[in-house]
This record gives sequence, C-alpha cells and structure tokens, in this order.
Amino acid sequence: MLVLVLIAAGGTFFLSVLSTFVVRAWARRAKFVDRPGGHKQHAAPVALGGGIAMTIAILVPIVGGTLVAWLLHRDGSIPSWLPAVIHPHLSGIASKLPVVLVIAGGIAVLHIIGLIDDIKPLGWTPKLIAQTIVAFAVAGPSNIRAIEALPAPVSIAVTVVWIVVITNAFNFLDNMDGLSAGVAAIACAVFAIASAAGGQVFVPVMAWVGVGAFLGFLMFNFSPATIFMGDAGSLVIGFFLSVLTILTTYYDAAKDPTPLGVIVPIVVLAVPLYDVTSVVIHRLRAGQNPFRGDRRHFSHRLVTRGMSVRGAVLTIYLATAATALPAIILPGLDWAGAVLMLLQCLCVITMIALLESAGRDSLV
Repeated sequence: MLVLVLIAAGGTFFLSVLSTFVVRAWARRAKFVDRPGGHKQHAAPVALGGGIAMTIAILVPIVGGTLVAWLLHRDGSIPSWLPAVIHPHLSGIASKLPVVLVIAGGIAVLHIIGLIDDIKPLGWTPKLIAQTIVAFAVAGPSNIRAIEALPAPVSIAVTVVWIVVITNAFNFLDNMDGLSAGVAAIACAVFAIASAAGGQVFVPVMAWVGVGAFLGFLMFNFSPATIFMGDAGSLVIGFFLSVLTILTTYYDAAKDPTPLGVIVPIVVLAVPLYDVTSVVIHRLRAGQNPFRGDRRHFSHRLVTRGMSVRGAVLTIYLATAATALPAIILPGLDWAGAVLMLLQCLCVITMIALLESAGRDSLV
C-alpha cells in the first residue's frame, strides 16, 4: 500500500507543481489575473488559473490510471513495467472506470463553469444551478449515493444537498492564501487513512491523488500567493471531496461496534461546514445576499484580532486537524468513546464560534 501511496501522492504532487508553474507563467503573459478591489486583500494583481493546474493534476492520474487498468484488464496481459503491487488490484481498478468517468465529468463541468466565472463573473445563480444538476447526475443515473440504506428518493436528496453544500463550503473557504487547498489536503489525508483502515484501495488512492494535487498547488498559493485557484479550482475541490466522502465506506456491521462511522465526513469537514453556515447566517442577519463575498469568515476574524494571514491560515489548519484526526479511529469506538470524540469536535467548533462572534461589530 505504501508504494501505491507514493505513486499516487508523490507523482501527483510533482505533476501539480509542474502544471501550476506552467499555468502561472501563461496567466501572467495573458493578463489572466485577479485584480485588487472590494473585499479582496491582495494589493497587486495575482495570476489566476490555479484551478486549471489542480484539475489537470487530479484528472490525469485518476482517469489515466483507471483507463490504463481497464485496457490491461480487457487484454488480459500484465506488462513488465507495471509495479507488482498493482497486479492484485488491476481488475478492481478497471471496474471503477464508470465511476471515475462520472466524477471526471462532474469535475469538468464545474471547472468550466468556474473558469467562465473567473473570466467574467456569472453571479451565484448559474453556479448553483450547475452544481445542483451535476449533483443530480451523480446521485441519480450514476447511482453514487450517500446513506444507501434510505429509500432511493431520500438518499438522492441527501446526496444532492451534501454535494452542493460541500462544494460551496470550499468555494467560501477560498478567501485567504493557502486556506482552501490546505484544509482540503488535510481532509483528503484523513479520508485516505480512514478508508485504507477499512480495507478499501480505490478510495484511498484517489484521496492521496487529491493530497498530492493540493499540496503541489499550495507551494505557489501559500501566503504570499503568486497564483489563485479561482472558482475553477474551489468548485472542483469541493465537488471532489464531497464525492470522495460518499464513496468511502465508514461502517461495517461485522467489525464496528457502533454505526457512528457514518458521521466521519461531518467531523472531518466540521470547520469548512461551520464557516459556510456561520457566514451565511451573518450575511442573512445583515440583510445581504448570502453568496456575496465579504470579510465575515473565521479567517478574517482572526486577522482582525491581530493575527497575520499566515497565522490565521495555520490556526485553521490546526482546527481542521483537531476535528479530523480523531475521525480515523471513530468507526471502531464503542458508544462512550464515540461520544467523547464528538464532544471534542463540538468543543473545537464552539471555540471557533466564540472567536467568530467576539467583536462582531468590527467586521468590515
């Protein structure tokens, strides 16, 4: 498994670094930049197009690797150059081609919508409609659903809401250098470890691909950022993570003493979920459009309280890790242990809520 991790994460990391470097150079020449103004913090134009690099880094290994596995499995031959560790998993990887094509299609659609919005703002309505259509395509005809024990209509509805919420959560979280990509990398790593512990192979490999893609981009996006992901990247991150959580198996009645493993995604993504929920509430209370950008996020609150941008981002990384890391062992705990884990997550989120509400009148 370690070899698979190194191939998935390491190879994708270098691909992400290379593609981000190339896209940044192209964006600067083409004047495809994000200019200062409004609620934005940067003082000079910064290259856009980071979402293009991340999308390439995610799609090339996932689609390419699965397609190669499908072709090799169909031919019934195993070439000498293929690492031996992959041989036992070849048929399983090949069988995932339809799922991968659905995920890739959703990523491509949202990436294009985000890229159009980065070039000329579309407004929130077209983006929300596109997210909903993609989510229905995933949950309906493609049958990739959350909580499959529920009746099909209910499961589809839950899946659509989950995909749309998580997609927007990471879109909202893209409000400070390195924040969205870093939180996504932490979440992907936890999902990779948790799913591997449950005996899965495909999902952990796909999650490690995400880790490599996000960390490679983070090399250029951490403060002070020299390239932004834009909506072309943040929508892809959110969709990728939402589908990843749906594909992960969290509960096995034959092994786990409690069914609380199914709430692992909520625990891992507690900080992004809190951020999007609290910001929407704050904007509605102020009589503003909940999708209109401002500086009411938790990250902005930390900066307002005196932290540097890097300090605020690192603090949110730590908060994400604090809620996410215990989720690795959550499925195997008894009720008492699981409740303690949930209380710990609640304490972290409550702490964030207190920091967010302190001195709210000073929000810009």
